[in-house]
Amino acid sequence: MSRKGENIYKRKDGRWEARFIKNRSSDGKAVYGYLYAKSYKEARQKLQDCIRLSAVTSNSCGTPDVDLLKDVAHDWLASIMPQVKESTGNKYRNILSNYLLPSLGSTPLNELTHSCIEMLCNDLLNTGGKQQSGLSPKTVSDVLSVMRSILKFASLHGKQVICDARSIEIKQESPQMRVLSRVEQLRLCNYLYSNMDAYNLGILTCLFTGIRVGELCALRWEDISLSEKTIQIHQTMQRIQNQPNAAKKTRIAVSSPKSACSVRTIPIPDELTDIMAAHQTSQSGYFLTNSQHRYIEPRTMQNRFQKALKKSSVSIANFHSLRHTFATRCVEVGFDVKSLSEILGHASVNITMNRYVHPSLELKKENMQKLSSLFAVK
Repeated sequence: MSRKGENIYKRKDGRWEARFIKNRSSDGKAVYGYLYAKSYKEARQKLQDCIRLSAVTSNSCGTPDVDLLKDVAHDWLASIMPQVKESTGNKYRNILSNYLLPSLGSTPLNELTHSCIEMLCNDLLNTGGKQQSGLSPKTVSDVLSVMRSILKFASLHGKQVICDARSIEIKQESPQMRVLSRVEQLRLCNYLYSNMDAYNLGILTCLFTGIRVGELCALRWEDISLSEKTIQIHQTMQRIQNQPNAAKKTRIAVSSPKSACSVRTIPIPDELTDIMAAHQTSQSGYFLTNSQHRYIEPRTMQNRFQKALKKSSVSIANFHSLRHTFATRCVEVGFDVKSLSEILGHASVNITMNRYVHPSLELKKENMQKLSSLFAVK
């Protein structure tokens, strides 16, 4: 019989057979039950339904406790919630409820084998998501990372773990980072200068300081010194998910940045300082709105950026491309990488070089022309 899923096999007669643990003998050995279906998908659904029902019945009848993945996962989540940002905790909770627990939640830890976890990853890559069109390698890698953390937590607490999932890898291709060319940047800047408002000032600020959209939206006049021409970055704004029973699904939260390195002081170019001064009508409050309580959220800034690109005849790009563009222009004009790394708020120079610095075609041409002097003229 050929195998395609966790405890699911295709029989010689064409049917799919799903095996599950019905109960355990007095000496702890598993007693298996079997389910049959015409397709793998149907067999898997029957298996999941049966496992859930068996778990409920088992708990109500007082049978001996076993360490199920769902129980350990909930303990793990509760243990790390005080140590991570709320948005991170929400991400972990969603991974558990959407991907890990529906398939493997009722599986005992001592039955979570390499092939079982690998099969889940393959299923998520091929048929995961609401449309069953497959999840991205990045998302599946995040799911696998959570699984590893849960298994490590279980092992540290003396539970029997037969696979730590470290040998499983998800291939990921490096995403293409969009950087505006010098011509595109000039077009965009001309549009922004000619149509200056709070939104376009925000776009311009990110383009010439490299700050993230969440840092821009959380920026207040108290954090800006026009006399010293500096910006203090110590907060970020994001829309996060509320608890399931809350009146609203999401809310805006202002909190500390993603890492300690993101807390930084950034010098402001003279021209940008003058534009900021012309925009200022208050000594305190949010930078973009000049208001104590009214703000512009990141999603709105992203939408306004798309409008600015269209108006300036620049091809599509996401808001984060402003950060990539800033880093690339800095390298082109001769910034030392250490200074650039600190301005961007990176933990190391390697992150700056590998992720955010993208030499433009113009710079490559200029560098290649330096070889011209090596050609002998006869």
